[in-house]
Amino acid sequence: MSSTATAPPAVVPPVVLGTGNNILINPLQRGNTVLDNIKNVGKEFCDIVADYQVGRTTGVLFLSLKYHRLHPEYIHIRIEKLGHSYTLRILLVLCDITEHRDAIRELTKACLINNITILVAFSFEEAGHYLATLKQFEHKPPDMIKERIDKDYNSILRTALTSISKVNKTDVETLRTSFGSFANIARATPDQLRNLPGFGQVKVRNIKNAFDKPLRNNATRTVLDPLQKVVDGSEPTADPLKPPDSMATTSTISTRGKEKETRPPREPSPVWDIELDGSPSAENGPPPDYPPQPFEIDLDLN
Repeated sequence: MSSTATAPPAVVPPVVLGTGNNILINPLQRGNTVLDNIKNVGKEFCDIVADYQVGRTTGVLFLSLKYHRLHPEYIHIRIEKLGHSYTLRILLVLCDITEHRDAIRELTKACLINNITILVAFSFEEAGHYLATLKQFEHKPPDMIKERIDKDYNSILRTALTSISKVNKTDVETLRTSFGSFANIARATPDQLRNLPGFGQVKVRNIKNAFDKPLRNNATRTVLDPLQKVVDGSEPTADPLKPPDSMATTSTISTRGKEKETRPPREPSPVWDIELDGSPSAENGPPPDYPPQPFEIDLDLN
């Protein structure tokens, strides 16, 4: 009697409950290459709805665009099963195809409808780094990613003036020691600014534009509220429903600011009809009968 050799069954890691310090992984993600790229945090398998749980209220669904192209209904089924299980729900998309714009646009629309945040990774290493970072920053306050601005006068002055193009921190110290206060800097003349070291024509012009130019120009000026006439008795400057002067019933021709003449608009042309054009008109009568003209042909036989 012969016996056939059988391979030992593969060891499947058990599904355990999470301890709070590790990333919880859905057993469906066993064998995913992204697991080997999750660094600096622990991993454990657990029976969860999402693919990865990186926080007590944060769940992540993982999707490869190559798989999505073959099974487009998969992600919609997973989103339906996810429901409202997590406060922060993330769709981590692995972009592993070349023509990805339409697919990402479709997934983005689905995420907007279902209140899901979408993250796009272009490699397994980047996807693993996203998961590890989300877990590491689980208990971090949002203030740590905000810009830290000191509350003293010099720090606020430095932050305000460095927002002007070409102005650096050294220039701010020069302005502060030369003029003393923000009000004096705003009232400084261009000649006074050009006398300072490191202040050229472009930098002086940017500073004066920041203080003297209006915040809103003609291109971004909005139409005045129609209620302004009731409030202060003034007429609105423009009416979006009123046609421009060129569309008025009468047109005025002006040269160098002086009006020359006013003339009514031209009458519209009649509608052309091919049948009427090929047939005699009733108003004009039949076309005139011209006698046929003989053709003269000159042949040169030499």
